[in-house]
Amino acid sequence: MDIRNRIAIGPDSSDAEILAAVDAWIEAEVPEPWRVAAQQGRETIRSVRSRADYTAWYPGFAASGLVVASWPVGYGGLGLEPRQARLAEQRLAPFNLGRLNPLGLHNMAPALFAHGTEDQRLRFLPPMVANTERWCQMFSEPGAGSDLASLSTRAERDGDEWVLSGQKVWSTWAHQSEFAVCLARTDPSLPKRRGITYFLVDLRCPGVEIRELRHMGGAVDFNEVWLEEVRVPDCHRVGAEGDGWRVAGSTLAGERQMVAGAGSGGVDRIGGSGVLRLVERARVNAVEPIMRDRLARLYAEERVRAWTNQRVRATVSAGGTPGPAASVGKVHQGALNQQLQLLACDMLGLGAQAFSAAERYEDALPYEVSGMLRSRANTIEGGTTEVNKNVIGEKVLGLPREPDPYHGAGWEDTPR
Repeated sequence: MDIRNRIAIGPDSSDAEILAAVDAWIEAEVPEPWRVAAQQGRETIRSVRSRADYTAWYPGFAASGLVVASWPVGYGGLGLEPRQARLAEQRLAPFNLGRLNPLGLHNMAPALFAHGTEDQRLRFLPPMVANTERWCQMFSEPGAGSDLASLSTRAERDGDEWVLSGQKVWSTWAHQSEFAVCLARTDPSLPKRRGITYFLVDLRCPGVEIRELRHMGGAVDFNEVWLEEVRVPDCHRVGAEGDGWRVAGSTLAGERQMVAGAGSGGVDRIGGSGVLRLVERARVNAVEPIMRDRLARLYAEERVRAWTNQRVRATVSAGGTPGPAASVGKVHQGALNQQLQLLACDMLGLGAQAFSAAERYEDALPYEVSGMLRSRANTIEGGTTEVNKNVIGEKVLGLPREPDPYHGAGWEDTPR
C-alpha cells in the first residue's frame, strides 16, 4: 500500500479535523449509489452493491488507513488514539464498510502485535489490511478438536527451516487463502501445552493440499488441509520455540471476540438474518403475539450483547486483549444466533420447508434456511461452548481445573 493515499489525519488532529477528513473521504470515494442507499439502511446497500463490486473497490478503502485507523501508519493504519478511531468509525458505520480478510485482522494480527517481531509485522500486516494476502487458521485436527493441545502435527528443525507434516481440519476459508497460522508440535517429550510452536505457513508451498468440505447448508466454508514435509523458514515462527500455546492464546481470544456478535468489531453473526431485519419484517407482515414476544426478547439480548462487546472492544483498542471476556461473549452469541435463525425460519413459515435438493446444493436455499443451517456451527467454531465454559469457570470465576491424571506428563506418554 502507498501511504501517500492515506487521509491526512493523525493522533494530533482535533475531533473536528477527523470528522471533516472522514466526511470528505466518504464524499470523494464512496460511490454515490451506496451513499444514497445508506440513508435507507444496510439492506438497501446490499441491493445496490454486490460482493464483487465491494471487493474491487476495497483497495482504496485500505489505502486510506481507515480500515484499521488505530494501527500505526507503517502497518496500514492512521495511528489514531482509540477514542479518535471510534469517532471515525461512527462516521463510516452507516455505509456498512465491512473489513475483508477478517481472520487475518482478528485472529492473526493480535498474535503478531503481542509476540511477533517488527520485521514480521512490517512484512505481513500491510498486505493483510489491503486484502492482498488472505489468512486462515490451521489449529484443529481430526484427533485434536476440543482438546486442541493434544495436536499431533509435527515440525522438525532443518537448519534455518522447519519441516511440517500432519493434517488439519475445519480450516475456515483455507481454499481462498494465501497464508495460514499453524500450530505444530516441536518437542513431543514435553507436556502437551509446552511442546507446541506457532508458525506462519504459505499455502502455495509444495506439500500443501487443501480439500473443501461442503456443510449441510450447501456452501463451502471449511476445509481439510494436509501438510507433507512443508518447509517453513524460521523467520516465519512467531514467538519462541515451544511457546506456541501462549502465542495461540492471542489468536483464540481474537477469534472468540470476532464471532461474539453485534458490537464486536468482527462478524455480527455467522450466517443468517440479523435481529433488525426480523423487526422490519414484523413491521411489514403482521405476526402473532407469541412470535412478537420472542422477537422482543431476542432484540433485548442482542442489545445487551452489543454493549458488552463494545466494552471489550474498547479494552482492545486501548492496548489490552479480549482475554476470558471473549469467551463470555462467544458462549452467549452462539446460542443467541441459533435462536435468532430459528425464529427467522418460523417467521418465513412453510417457505422454510419448501425447497428442492438441487437448491440445497447450489447455494440457492432461502436466506432464512441457509442461515439457520449455518448457525448450527456457532456453538462449535471458535472453541466449543463446553470448552469456553471451562475457560469462564477457571479464568473468570476462579474455579479449580478439572482433574487430569496425566497433567505434567509428556505428550508422547499421554493417551490419545
